[in-house]
Amino acid sequence: MRIAVLGCGAMGSIYAALLASCGHDVSAIDNNAEQVRAINAFGLRVTGASGDRSVKIPAYTQPPDQPTELLIIAVKGRQIKPACTLAKPLLNPETVILTIQNGLGSAEQVADLVGHDRLIVGVAQGFGASLQAPGHAHHKAMKAIKMGAYSEAGKRWVSPVTEIFQKAGFDASSTADILAMQWEKLICNVAYSALCALTGQTIGEVMNDPIIGPVSRNAATEAWQIALASKVAIDVTDPVRLVQEFAQRMPNAKPSVLLDIEAGRFSEIGMINGAIPRAAEKTGRSAPINATLTALVEALEKRTIKA
Repeated sequence: MRIAVLGCGAMGSIYAALLASCGHDVSAIDNNAEQVRAINAFGLRVTGASGDRSVKIPAYTQPPDQPTELLIIAVKGRQIKPACTLAKPLLNPETVILTIQNGLGSAEQVADLVGHDRLIVGVAQGFGASLQAPGHAHHKAMKAIKMGAYSEAGKRWVSPVTEIFQKAGFDASSTADILAMQWEKLICNVAYSALCALTGQTIGEVMNDPIIGPVSRNAATEAWQIALASKVAIDVTDPVRLVQEFAQRMPNAKPSVLLDIEAGRFSEIGMINGAIPRAAEKTGRSAPINATLTALVEALEKRTIKA
């Protein structure tokens, strides 16, 4: 299958490398010119839980005018709009789109910009991925990828795309309730994303910190309460246990928000902790813990990152 990965950062690199390794015709598109040069010169290397592999795939900063059969959108949430504009040469009426981001709100943007008839929404859980160097991604774990159709029209494409990922070595599965799946991961993300960014600590360090740990658990509990108030059919009865088990699987991992700040980039905190107060407002409630954490990270970014 002809597959394009739009956003070949840490997670996008893992998708591209494993899919290419099992025989698919994969190309990578990324706005990081150094990353693209490294992939074209030396190949794309991925190390970690899936092994150590290098694959030769073409990489571009601007996509070729060649429609693809499957487009994987793996950019951060704040990059969705420019990414969808960039993707236009890759699309035709037969292209299936899989979008995989943290937090809430990205899939709605993709649907508005490129349509929803062939749109699949994915959630990647427990990878602990990071870029080690241009052209080299590493992941500490490899838990699961869950996929669901954005709308009724897209349901026929979920099983074939899930199977493609399974054959590439991913623990991939389909779900009928994509929103519940997104919220389950979001609860884990809000427990660690902001606090790791603010303190520079790993997920495990935040979990075990006697001062920060309770704040982390309270942020997760607040998010869980908002999910219930929003009538999301989430299969979680103990949010504290959920986020502790999440941290125990990869205690040395750094969330993407911390990695972004360390690299001098604006993060997607607004799609993660920032999603909770927006959801709360729709139910007539507030989410002061997550609202405060979002504001603190945004203030840190404003002070330390050059636009």
